[in-house]
Amino acid sequence: MQKKLICGAALFTSINLFSQLSVNLESNSQYYIDDNKVKLSDAEKDQRFRSNNYLNVSYKLKNFTAGVQLESYEPKALLNYSPVLNKTNLGTYFINYNNEKAGIDATLGHFYEQFGSGLALRVWEDKQLGIANSLLGGKIKYTDPSQIITLKALLGKQRLGFNLSDGLIAGLDAELNLDNMIKTKDLHTSIGFSYVNKYEDNKENIKFPKDVSIYSSRMKMEYSKFAMEAEYLYKTKDNIKQVTTLDPNNIFSGNAFLLNLSYATDRFGIIAGLRRLENFNFYSERDQTGNIYHNAVLNYIPSLTKQYDYSLANIYVYQAQPRLSFLPQKKSGEIGSQFDIFYKIKKGTLLGGKYGTDLSLNISNWYGLKGTYRSYINDARSYNTDFLALGEKYYSDQSLDIRTRLKDKWKAALVLINQYYNTNRVEETSGEVKAQTVILDNIYRFSKSSMKLELQHQWAKGYHGNWAAGLFEYNFNKNWSVFINDLYNYGNSDKEKQMHYYTGGLVFRKSSTRIQASYGRQRGGLLCVGGVCRFVPESAGFSLGISTSY
Repeated sequence: MQKKLICGAALFTSINLFSQLSVNLESNSQYYIDDNKVKLSDAEKDQRFRSNNYLNVSYKLKNFTAGVQLESYEPKALLNYSPVLNKTNLGTYFINYNNEKAGIDATLGHFYEQFGSGLALRVWEDKQLGIANSLLGGKIKYTDPSQIITLKALLGKQRLGFNLSDGLIAGLDAELNLDNMIKTKDLHTSIGFSYVNKYEDNKENIKFPKDVSIYSSRMKMEYSKFAMEAEYLYKTKDNIKQVTTLDPNNIFSGNAFLLNLSYATDRFGIIAGLRRLENFNFYSERDQTGNIYHNAVLNYIPSLTKQYDYSLANIYVYQAQPRLSFLPQKKSGEIGSQFDIFYKIKKGTLLGGKYGTDLSLNISNWYGLKGTYRSYINDARSYNTDFLALGEKYYSDQSLDIRTRLKDKWKAALVLINQYYNTNRVEETSGEVKAQTVILDNIYRFSKSSMKLELQHQWAKGYHGNWAAGLFEYNFNKNWSVFINDLYNYGNSDKEKQMHYYTGGLVFRKSSTRIQASYGRQRGGLLCVGGVCRFVPESAGFSLGISTSY
């Protein structure tokens, strides 16, 4: 009997240890074809089948966690992913120690981190965008037992594909909770300070600064229904890029300012954001400045505009413009604001109906910095800007989102969008676009299934012209669903480009496993997640996506 108890205890211990193992697999594959409208370029035809694969394994034992991520881009990565993501190799690995009682969290190996809003430092991963910007080195975080002070320190080199960038990154962050000092009911206040430094040898040109640093100070305040966040950042002198060439004769400092205000009740809320960026790109390797793949980016600069879930609303997507440039255009950054207003109309009223109605109004306006630019015979340049003056308009967006239940099982949404898009400034091409979009979104739930129907139309003056789009999705049960969608650019001034971008597919879900198979055309343009975008080329073919974990 005693032996049985011992064996049972050993088995229980073994199972308990094994239960700390976590495995995640994600695979996205495509087979590209040529159809009568969409064809691959000669450079892309050498490999029509491409696949991105990620196997993430971690194991936790008491306060320790160890993990690795194996990555495979075979035979090549999906179209327009960075060329540094190729073949099969170990992407990341780490060991972490986390003791909550002692307030210590330490990591050796690859790690992700964010200071404040991310304007000073944010290293992160997003597989959909091809972003893999972890640091390899060490970091430690300490929080005192009373939760008043939080300190972070880190040192490492940034991942660049399966290699490392040239710059050595060091960072310090401190956040102080002032609640116990102020002792005012309903008032919560904290202040924070960040320092990030990139050291990179300048042997290629002694004019390039070896050290580029960002200094940041921030404050958060919450009182009753009000909240405020403010942050100011200063970047020391850094090289700029003219078209594709680093410019040793023009080294400039930069700065950023961010202010968020909010007020919220049960039925009403407003969020206001203001941001100003001037020469605020920050890369761990100077040669990577301004690359289109987000390689070696050290900070997080999303576009502060409404993030839409609808296809036609994402044709003209604003990208943040923090860069200082004299060629091909003269511009030094951006300034703008975003306002979100939410209101819930009571149920049982004329406009609220039986179930109530949710209203959401968004207004975004973004401009270049107003300034003067000067060039000299020796190629040296200078400029100056006004702090809060508005320059040329880059983008504006006004949208009204109305959501309600028409019946107990029928949800409906009406979205109206008005956009202005300065193609000349945002994409550095030519022209401008004025677009109006209307969207009707319906979801109807049956006893064991559901149906989704989207109808969209966009009137646009300039660029692509008018679009119409539709999406139909039927969920048979919690496991199976089918979908078909189509974007028709019927108003394009080029008749050859008046085509349908259609996709149809099947989705299977069970527990933590999801499998999606589809066939169709991909519209070329910007793919955006959280305000950060990458360009995807026009293509056609078969796609298979698999994700599972345990």
